[in-house]
Amino acid sequence: MSRGPLESKHVDTGVTLPGSGPAPGYSRWFVAVAALFVTALITSNIVAVKIVDIGGLVVPAGTVTVFPLSYIFGDILTEVYGYRRARLIIWLGFACNLLAVIAITVTQYLPPAAFWDGQAAYERILGYTPRLLAASFLAYLVGEFANAAVLSRMKLLTQGRWLWTRTIGSTLVGQGLDSLVFVTVAFIGTIAGADLLRTIVTAWLVKSAYEALATPLTYAVVNALKRAEGVDTYDYGVSLSPFRLE
Repeated sequence: MSRGPLESKHVDTGVTLPGSGPAPGYSRWFVAVAALFVTALITSNIVAVKIVDIGGLVVPAGTVTVFPLSYIFGDILTEVYGYRRARLIIWLGFACNLLAVIAITVTQYLPPAAFWDGQAAYERILGYTPRLLAASFLAYLVGEFANAAVLSRMKLLTQGRWLWTRTIGSTLVGQGLDSLVFVTVAFIGTIAGADLLRTIVTAWLVKSAYEALATPLTYAVVNALKRAEGVDTYDYGVSLSPFRLE
């Protein structure tokens, strides 16, 4: 199948078509994956307040429950629908998460009813500090865009073969940057350098291991979506700029 002067190659039952992905509009499968991505993101930020100890490994609950799922769904979006649609959903996730944070924060400062005794508990569980918010939002954008960009380019380099190399490879880069940015921005100056580095590496390895273990599931979902949609997008010539929305 030849590469033309298109910005990307769209494979639809063996035919090269113009554009970067499926036919105009959004299929129910695309919408479902996008919804799961956004839900995983917002949920992970809520449950992250709980610190868990699993076999001596102390991490935020979101690290071992739902946050890595956002990277899995991000991989699926980029692999099946291409970088441009993944970029759209990454920004959508950012906007939805911002809306959730604003709603939770405004609610925190609304005067509680006289008979309601949960204000302190609400503030402790759902309250945000500006520094942690900045760390979370910045890490999300850096990590997710790096993950999508690496997977997109690796797909071209491997000519669509060896899916596991790009799902794991992109996760190592994306989760590594996510962990580095979040832990550094959130905690530098408050904990010792050695502890800071240990926290970054631990979070990175745990989340990357999660992705590796989920590889069979990723394969199954990707192959099922490609068959159902009749698409397999290659991002030839597509700009990897996070700010070029199309």
